[in-house]
Amino acid sequence: MIEAILTDIEGTTSSLSFVKDVLFPYAKEHLPHFVQTFASNPEVRTWLDATQQEVGKSMSDDEIIQVLLQWIDEDRKTTPLKTLQGLIWEEGYCNGAYIAHMYEDAVRNLRKWQETGKKLFIYSSGSVKAQQLLFAHTEYGDLTPLFSGYFDTTIGHKRENHSYTTIAQAIQMEPAHILFLSDVVAELDAAKAVGVQTCCLVRDTVFDPSCPHLQVKDFDAISLDA
Repeated sequence: MIEAILTDIEGTTSSLSFVKDVLFPYAKEHLPHFVQTFASNPEVRTWLDATQQEVGKSMSDDEIIQVLLQWIDEDRKTTPLKTLQGLIWEEGYCNGAYIAHMYEDAVRNLRKWQETGKKLFIYSSGSVKAQQLLFAHTEYGDLTPLFSGYFDTTIGHKRENHSYTTIAQAIQMEPAHILFLSDVVAELDAAKAVGVQTCCLVRDTVFDPSCPHLQVKDFDAISLDA
């Protein structure tokens, strides 16, 4: 019996193109000015210092900016970068620079599942703040009331088995009662290894016969009674 749905964002509830073609370029364009303007802000300073710690040497703010820009190009899943991106994206949402894309089938089914008593959670490599901003500024309005919690890489990386055990403990549910939705097989493998039920979203490609997970084209094909 599925009691909770844990879902990824990119390629699952939202298009990959929105993140890669809208959010990432916006963060890259605005990051230098953001750091130069807010480097003395305690929250921003914390993550700039964390960037230095991850690199393993002391750097000037200009050098930190160059490292962060390189990490954006490499699509690095580092917590300092993801947190700073979230702060930059907040400005973009508030300024009306963009509205978050959501698949209609995802919104409709998430609402239905929540109304029938299922607990909904997000797990993404983007920071919790970035997740909340995205779901608060969609073409379908503010969707944040649908969710009971959010998880990011501070709890563990998405391809590590223990991350899903930690999430199950945090939401106080048995792994077998949780369904994880993602478009990345390695993430699903990690969840399945600790007993979480899994489903692979294959929105823009064809089904892979070697995939060990249930594959669906959209949320309409997901049955919580199966």
